[in-house]
Amino acid sequence: MTFALTCENLVKRYDGTAVVDHVGFHIDTGEAYGLLGPNGAGKTTTISMLVGLLRPDEGSVHVGGIDLASDPIAAKRLIGYVPQEIALYPELTARENLRYFGRLYGLGRRRLAVRIAEVLEAVGLTERGDDKVQTYSGGMKRRANIGVALLHEPRLLILDEPTVGVDPQSRVAILDSVEGLVADGMSMLYTSHYMEEVERVCTRVGIIDKGRVVADGTRRELVAELGGTDKVDLVLEGDVDTAAAKLRTVEGVTDAAVTGQNTVRLLAVGGRHLLPALLAAVEGTAQVTGVEVIEPDLEAAFLHLTGSTLRD
Repeated sequence: MTFALTCENLVKRYDGTAVVDHVGFHIDTGEAYGLLGPNGAGKTTTISMLVGLLRPDEGSVHVGGIDLASDPIAAKRLIGYVPQEIALYPELTARENLRYFGRLYGLGRRRLAVRIAEVLEAVGLTERGDDKVQTYSGGMKRRANIGVALLHEPRLLILDEPTVGVDPQSRVAILDSVEGLVADGMSMLYTSHYMEEVERVCTRVGIIDKGRVVADGTRRELVAELGGTDKVDLVLEGDVDTAAAKLRTVEGVTDAAVTGQNTVRLLAVGGRHLLPALLAAVEGTAQVTGVEVIEPDLEAAFLHLTGSTLRD
């Protein structure tokens, strides 16, 4: 099987210190893959090697089966790269920027005209295509930046923090555009400091910390590394202490503690499935007036694996 991207044992050293230390992962064709890590984890350096801006000290990168080191031009033709910084000419309109970059990509005049119209539609800028980029909001500039990366119909789109510094409305518009590309089968590498974006867009996630990939898998697989323990809060009326003691005996419950005047917090495996047994256990002792099940999420898995939050 030919993957959209494969990197193996990537190493980059500065002053003898490995800031990227044998990083490896792959992206399936048509897959959106999220790369997460705290600041300084090595994400940007890794991406710079994936797109050919930095030469790795060790390791290899293949894009669509093409070795980036031995055939960089062919490999780069398959990549659309959206960097963190806006890479547009502000004095030009969006359409003029697209025309300029399209010629650099080698697109013919007729084909380029078609692609410009398609790209402006894809990123929601058709009506503003003839306005200068310097008049755009931050979110519109980022959408135009994505448009440039899409012009040559790449097989792999790499987006490095595409929503950083934009207002909430623009962020929603960018995510809608990205989701549309994923739905159309675009292979994608996506980094963000917003966990909810990665959960929304990506089917698989790699977590990088201190230059190494410490976990790789689906959201469910990463969360499973926490042991699958849910928190279940039961609000009770009645003998709360006795109810807590009974709840500890339910199979699947690892702990039950009174956390408030009328609340018992349980730690349990498969909390939602245990609810009938939990209700039965307190029957005759207390009445359940409220239930909340708190399942571990990707943020919790990230904290567990790296010891920090995503924005640290």
